[in-house]
Amino acid sequence: MERTPSWSPPADSGIAIRWIETAGLTFEVAEAGVQNSADNLALCLHGFPELHYSWRHQMPLLAGKGYRVWAPNLRGYGGTDRPAEVRDYAMDRLTQDVADLIDASGAKSVTLFAHDWGAIIAWSFAISKLRPLTRLIIMNVPHPRVAMREIKRWEQLKKSWYIYFFQLPWLPETWLSRRGGKVVGDLIAKTSCNTERFGPEVRDIYSAAAARPGARKAMVHYYRALLRHRDTVDMRDFTVDVPTLMVWGEEDVALNIHCTEGTEEWVRDFTLKRLPGVSHWVQQDAPDQVNAILGEWLPEAKSAA
Repeated sequence: MERTPSWSPPADSGIAIRWIETAGLTFEVAEAGVQNSADNLALCLHGFPELHYSWRHQMPLLAGKGYRVWAPNLRGYGGTDRPAEVRDYAMDRLTQDVADLIDASGAKSVTLFAHDWGAIIAWSFAISKLRPLTRLIIMNVPHPRVAMREIKRWEQLKKSWYIYFFQLPWLPETWLSRRGGKVVGDLIAKTSCNTERFGPEVRDIYSAAAARPGARKAMVHYYRALLRHRDTVDMRDFTVDVPTLMVWGEEDVALNIHCTEGTEEWVRDFTLKRLPGVSHWVQQDAPDQVNAILGEWLPEAKSAA
């Protein structure tokens, strides 16, 4: 498949794009900070229908705190390898991708940052303890047990209609290709609270990546696998035993605010920061607020391990 980056960072951003070969796939990774195998790794997982680009505001902050920063395009996204089958997007494959990236980095200490689908993966990864984590940062996705509780309630069920729509054959991909594919970037902008953060250049980056051959199908396969291939990861014990920060934009069109409640039952060391007037796309919609929270909660990398 093509090896052209889905985003070209500005020369003065401190961010570069590289290709990381793992035991399973080749990933397009945005990186920042000092790239040294002994460094503390900040591994940033994006969501649907985004890219590593969604972490562009946080990467310089993390690099400035001494972290080695990797933000991969998840499987199926951008220039990362794009397996073809629904089964390829089940949770055991997705969590193994995280483990493979950690192994490829050689890092001794890992702080996992995650939003939306990336956060679904991150919760499962932390619960299954596939590799040790030092800290976990979750943005706008509930703990799996809280999600199970909320999906049984009408307030959340009606917000989750798209999960069931995405189970249909070919129609979701067709819907995502409307207006020459621009619907993907527009979807993010129209459901944000601060639309000035999502101008034409931002929307075009997301839309162009989704327009790559097979990309829209891969993106939808995440949702198909979520229902068709459940229980591929051992989740008998749902506790998370590393310090965890949850940042939550309160104006989330897909997840109700009750999804933040009760998390402390499953996470021993839990901090919640709610942001009024901020959308689901929290780290892009309110980067200054999110960065202030991260700057305060995260230690310097030299003391993070």
